[in-house]
Amino acid sequence: MADESYDVLVVGGGIVGLATARALVGERPGLRVAVLEKEAVPASHQTGRNSGVIHSGIYYRPGSLKARYAVRGAAELVRFCREHGLPHEVTGKTIVATAPAELPRLAALAERGRANGLRVEELTPARLREREPAVAGLRALWVASTGICDFAEVARCYARLAAERGAELRTGHEVTGIARRRDAVTVRLATGRELRCAVLVNCAGLYGDRIARLAGDDPGVRIVPFRGEYYELAEHRRGLVRGLVYPVPDPAFPFLGVHLTRGIHGDVHVGPNAVPALAREGYDWRTVRLADLADTVAFPGTWRLARRHWRSEVGELHRSLSKPAFLRAVRRLLPAVRAEDLVRAGAGVRAQAVDRHGALLDDFAFAGFDPADPRSPRRTVHVLNAPSPAATASLPIGAEVARRALAALDAGGR
Repeated sequence: MADESYDVLVVGGGIVGLATARALVGERPGLRVAVLEKEAVPASHQTGRNSGVIHSGIYYRPGSLKARYAVRGAAELVRFCREHGLPHEVTGKTIVATAPAELPRLAALAERGRANGLRVEELTPARLREREPAVAGLRALWVASTGICDFAEVARCYARLAAERGAELRTGHEVTGIARRRDAVTVRLATGRELRCAVLVNCAGLYGDRIARLAGDDPGVRIVPFRGEYYELAEHRRGLVRGLVYPVPDPAFPFLGVHLTRGIHGDVHVGPNAVPALAREGYDWRTVRLADLADTVAFPGTWRLARRHWRSEVGELHRSLSKPAFLRAVRRLLPAVRAEDLVRAGAGVRAQAVDRHGALLDDFAFAGFDPADPRSPRRTVHVLNAPSPAATASLPIGAEVARRALAALDAGGR
């Protein structure tokens, strides 16, 4: 017999899980909801270890969930921060072409942004110097709707608002087993306790694929962790960067490249690179977990991904292990920066879903109960791929996951 019963249990106390809990109790007052977080505090991993950028949505394929949710989510998030007194600023973002070969990609990016409903301004070198005097480039784009905030504070606010409506946040609750039956789902914790729910929602981020498998669902993907390593500008050199400065992304590589980000608390982050992490919580090269590594290596998609992107990844590894190589990458945008200006900062791990063919999922992905498919699992909803810009898009993602969970609850009955 389970110790306690709920209508919905949400696994994962990051920003997506907390946004989902808030949406659930906001949509249906009186619903019995608990969020299970294995760490002592929420927002300990992806949510609390990113650059704090409220993304505009310019990079994403028109019509995709990422494009739609980022554009909508950015506007909603700014309103949310304003309403709840959370630190934020709409800074705008400069995307800079530093070589002639990047100019066609910059023009295509401008068209993509406009297709996504964004206001995009093209900058000449003179206009670029007006905005960012220390940044070098041939041409640039200005995207006014990009901003910055503290996503950990946003997540804590979601948790507080959900709690005010009756949801529970249970930290130190690591899920080790899931048994799905016709009438309910039983969740076993590392402490040996069991909780029962009508619907299980998986927002476990770095462990999303594992939670899906524990629930008896085949996610069809594996989370392959990539570590993003940052430097920051020394305090006396922060004036080199006024706002947010990004390179033109390389379409052959799925990450944005080294960029310059002025944070909401005044620091200026430089990075990240993107290197394979040797553990799902591998925030440095010293952290190795053999179970995580074996899980990654045993997945066929990992090897197909490596064959596809090995040249780009060699460059990322070089920049990880060599500060001079990292400095050269930074100087493409910021020629005045010196080695002594760069101070090691924190790192984050991106929960990137990879399919069996070695393709990185380029959109948000959900699985489990689907109201449009009567054959779908009735008591589980999974968020399988929600890397950046998931924090920006947390409000619409939370609303969508809550919609699926409530539909599953109604379909399965109480």
